Amino acid sequence: MKVGYARVSTEDQNMDLQVAALERAGCRCILTDHGFSGGKFDRPGLHAAMERLRPGDSLTVWRLDRLGRSLRSLVELVDQLGKRDVHFISLTENIDTTSPGGMLLFHVMAALAEFERALISERTRAGMAAARARGIHVGRRCALTEEQRREALRAIDNHSPLKEVARRYNVHPRTLQRMLATPS
Repeated sequence: MKVGYARVSTEDQNMDLQVAALERAGCRCILTDHGFSGGKFDRPGLHAAMERLRPGDSLTVWRLDRLGRSLRSLVELVDQLGKRDVHFISLTENIDTTSPGGMLLFHVMAALAEFERALISERTRAGMAAARARGIHVGRRCALTEEQRREALRAIDNHSPLKEVARRYNVHPRTLQRMLATPS
């Protein structure tokens, strides 16, 4: 039996394309994870798919990165499947581990996927550093205005409890702790 697995990272993404491709590939059972990162393999839909698989079955995904983004974890998962006599199929990359050529292609594609992820991460960090160098704020906007920061610092300096100050400004106490640890 072919067990299909589909995943999207955010709640506003749609997995209809993946599910339709898995159905066309003959997957009678399709399990999904909506709003889960590919960086972690601890996902309820993936766990359910793994439990459903029996010897001779195939775990089928639309694309390799829908299963996961870590080369090590992908290789470990496919190796674990192989030890259970379960095959792995990735439709877009045309990977089928029932043959030695399919296994080779899996390893090459997994390495390329990790390489692409590393390049994207490197470019993102470089872009953020360039923006910082130009004086542009990078990241989440501050939870408190500059005036609120000064007021909160004064209150804390006057020995008001951190939790009380946090409640007054509707922020988590850790927000104030980070503010105290970060020079203005």
